[in-house]
Amino acid sequence: MLLFSHFRSAGMRLMIPLTIAILMLIALPFSTVSLANYQDLLVNIPYILFTIVIFLSQPFNQGRTGYVALIMLVAYLIIIHYLQTPLTNDNIKLIFSLLAGLLPFNLLQVHIMPDKRLFSRFGALFSVFLLLQVGWAALVYKHFNGTDLTSWWDTYLFTYRNLSLLPLVILLLNLALVCSSASTLLKRNHSSDQAVFICLLFSFVTFTFFQYSFISSVAFSIVAVLLLINIISCSHELAFIDQLTEIPGRRALDNELKHLGRTYTLAMIDVDHFKKFNDKYGHDTGDDVLKLVATLMKDIDGGGNVYRYGGEEFTILFKGKNIDECLPFLEELREKIAKYKMIIRDHDKRPTSNRAGSKARGQDKTSKSVKVTVSIGVAENYLEQEPEDVLKQADNALYQAKEAGRNRVQCAQ
Repeated sequence: MLLFSHFRSAGMRLMIPLTIAILMLIALPFSTVSLANYQDLLVNIPYILFTIVIFLSQPFNQGRTGYVALIMLVAYLIIIHYLQTPLTNDNIKLIFSLLAGLLPFNLLQVHIMPDKRLFSRFGALFSVFLLLQVGWAALVYKHFNGTDLTSWWDTYLFTYRNLSLLPLVILLLNLALVCSSASTLLKRNHSSDQAVFICLLFSFVTFTFFQYSFISSVAFSIVAVLLLINIISCSHELAFIDQLTEIPGRRALDNELKHLGRTYTLAMIDVDHFKKFNDKYGHDTGDDVLKLVATLMKDIDGGGNVYRYGGEEFTILFKGKNIDECLPFLEELREKIAKYKMIIRDHDKRPTSNRAGSKARGQDKTSKSVKVTVSIGVAENYLEQEPEDVLKQADNALYQAKEAGRNRVQCAQ
């Protein structure tokens, strides 16, 4: 679960596609002969994979992923049917430039689109929007068909062929949009943002190195596979990750309790007087308290895995450690939470990140600061062999900690 959480980080979501793209560019020139033996299969794989992504996006409620898959499928169709000849003819270069210019803008707009299912009224309107663009591009192609566009290529759409077959202005535009998408991914870290970034990155690579044999089929196949993985990982996230605190939830804990070793310790943590706090400051601020506590708990030493058990209760699982080994880490955590000053602000003024919160802390002199405390009950599997019984012991110890005055760690008797 910790490994999965690591791969959900914005940095990893950015670096994995980037690394794959670099490896593809390194390997592709040396794989041309081998790929030629499977040319027919290679050409058709993206059609199959993108279709699967589109249909899976519906039941898994991944609308934006379905939209980018549809956009990429249309782009790939155009590449295969109209751009399989050398880019020396003005008409072919026009199609290439139109596609390279329109595709990134269509992908980038998915960042701000509502997350509606593809098979819906909104999805139908979006499909019509794509068809209108294809129709407009066809009219542009027909209008300039047979026209000498040499002055355009030399003056406005200059191509530095040692770098790329893509006109320089469109190359720079694509690069800027890839960077913009990467910035959005790093800021928001949504799975749909990664889907857009993947498509923009590999479409940019495809158009930039279009002279490489099989690059469109290979790149678009990789995109489709990464989109499939994105759908699966997002579904896993929805099932196992608590959406409020962004830490593993009860289902993840229940799954982990089935795979324990000979020695382990469980700690139950409850936010003290949370109901009174919630009633006084409101549910939005109460949610902020839970997110704060979860953030502080994630940094616990000793290899503890943190889960949201439900409501204001959390669980920490220490594998391979007895209760005496875990107590110092739990005491340190309790003290850290008790000493942390939380600034109470209007909910619409609350910072959107920990960095913004640290910067704003202390700037608003009218804001109130409060402290929250937690009570902790701890049990190990020395006397009880079943995880459910150990968890119950920890819960009883938690109750004793609250009865004894709260803000303390209590071991099971």
